[in-house]
Amino acid sequence: MSENNIVNPNAEAQELAAVAEVTATTNAPGQRTEELQAPTAHDDFDWSIDKRNVAAYSKDEKEKYEKVYEKTFVTITDSELVKGIVVALTKTDVVVNIGFKSDGLVSLNEFRDVPNLKVGDEVEVMVVEKEDREGHLHLSRKQARITRAWERIVEVHKTGEVVTGTVTSKTKGGLIVDVFGMETFLPGSQIDVKPVTDYDQFVNKTMEFKVVKINDAIKNAVVSHKALIESDIEAQRAEIISKLEKGQVLEGTIKNITDFGAFMDLGGLDGLLYITDISWGRISHPSEVLKLDQKLQVVVLDFDDGKKRISLGLKQLTPHPWDVLPEAIHEGAIVKGKVVNIEDYGAFLEVLPGVEGLVHVSEITWANTPINAKEFFKLNDEHQAKVVTLDKAARKMSLSIKQLSEDPWSTIETKFPQGSKHTGLVKNITPYGVFVELAIGIGGMIHISDLSWLKRFNHPSEYTKVGQNIEIVILGIDKENRKLQLGHKQLEEDPWNTLEQTFAIGAIHEGTVVRKDDKGALVQLPYGLEGFAPNRHLFKEDGKQVGADETAQFMVIEFDRNEKRIVLSHTRIWEQAKNDEKEAAKKEARTDADNARKAVKNIQSKVEKPTLGDLGALAGIKEKLQQEEKGNAAGGEEKKQ
Repeated sequence: MSENNIVNPNAEAQELAAVAEVTATTNAPGQRTEELQAPTAHDDFDWSIDKRNVAAYSKDEKEKYEKVYEKTFVTITDSELVKGIVVALTKTDVVVNIGFKSDGLVSLNEFRDVPNLKVGDEVEVMVVEKEDREGHLHLSRKQARITRAWERIVEVHKTGEVVTGTVTSKTKGGLIVDVFGMETFLPGSQIDVKPVTDYDQFVNKTMEFKVVKINDAIKNAVVSHKALIESDIEAQRAEIISKLEKGQVLEGTIKNITDFGAFMDLGGLDGLLYITDISWGRISHPSEVLKLDQKLQVVVLDFDDGKKRISLGLKQLTPHPWDVLPEAIHEGAIVKGKVVNIEDYGAFLEVLPGVEGLVHVSEITWANTPINAKEFFKLNDEHQAKVVTLDKAARKMSLSIKQLSEDPWSTIETKFPQGSKHTGLVKNITPYGVFVELAIGIGGMIHISDLSWLKRFNHPSEYTKVGQNIEIVILGIDKENRKLQLGHKQLEEDPWNTLEQTFAIGAIHEGTVVRKDDKGALVQLPYGLEGFAPNRHLFKEDGKQVGADETAQFMVIEFDRNEKRIVLSHTRIWEQAKNDEKEAAKKEARTDADNARKAVKNIQSKVEKPTLGDLGALAGIKEKLQQEEKGNAAGGEEKKQ
């Protein structure tokens, strides 16, 4: 009988005994757990007793065959990197033999970077699972590449080695770079030393990078191309600074423009071209004369090795305009300039780039009235002016606009003689007067007291406004100080001279209270005159005061023609009427007394000897006289009070 057909005669009996034992145990429900684990017939079976079907090996042979067995199968663990041989290719998978008991499958997609893959090629893979749910060996070339790539990335991060990668796509805030087959992140700020806004231009480009940051927990790495540029720039910068000298002329490229100047790339080293060193003339912003990426020759003005700052100059490559001033510019010459700066005291005109002259406010117009330079001049406006003074050594020039025309004050007596009447334009109003322009450069002031004969104004704006025309008469000429004394009320005769009789003291006129304060009231009188009534002269007979906007009778108690003042009283009217009534009563009483005395004298002269009847009459007359005397005495006392 062959070895495949050998049957152990004891096997069947032993198996039946084991089944019986198990059945017996199952049918005993009260039996303990220890009894269920009793030894069976198989446990005491000695497999080495029957030598008929077992080959015997010596110790050396056993060791030999064990070594052959160990070499036949490879011991592997999950996540282990191993090398294998491609043994077959299907439409979807690659069959890889790693020396294990079974071959593994790897998705064909993981070999897209190997277009010429063939049977027999050696590949490195990772053991994902020795045996998945279906019992297959699960391998991954992608995981193996990522693991190897991460190991290399960690190594180059430690050593600082430069790596080469390919930009595969654009993402938020930067780019994705394939380094050693692993995706890394390139922030937008680490692409270049200059700001980059268009990321698409770098996609699919192969560039050199430096690993600047790693995160081992999530297997993430950050790379930088800017770091390589900066390291190169630093080397170039050190070389350039070692050769720098003041006054040295270099060529640079404008890389950034700001309000205060422009930054230039000198070939690995940045320098600042300040706005005042760009041009001899004034510019408001560097972009007026400079452009990005423009190449220029500049001169080194100063540099600082420690701070690595270099100050550059562009205008210094050309001579100063004052040193090559044309002969056409001299004292008395007429020049044309652009307004480049305006101050309270005047404006600066740029005659040539870098050559400026000052037009002082006193040289703008022949008029002696104050003028505001910021209202007269506008930036970038052009004006013609006459060169008054020129100092090349001090690089100063004074200009005049008014001297382009004849001085109108030289013929002031002819054009505007004293006493002449004219119409002028109100240019300015102050609390004390009105400034009137009669012609360009000629004007004067009307004092507030010379606006009207009759009215008094708190402010000239109550009578006229800026921009209005007003008639004036020339009262005086001050040619030396270029001033005219003007008047407006003098166009008419002084009405106070003719109204003195009309408003004599004691005269009564009807008036209206137009304004009232703590001191009294301003009363509008006939003929346009105004008078003032003190508070104590505003009381009525009933004890109340005349109110605002109320019309009443007023008595003139003071008239001053020189001071143009009229003082009024309403109280004096009714007080005087009462006094007149009392005086009339007293006069009548005195008349009656005089008549009585005369009658007594007449009787006495006619009667030589009085009779009893006469005595009675005399007694009556005497009593009447005494009563009148008492009445007169009482009236005098009341008058005193």
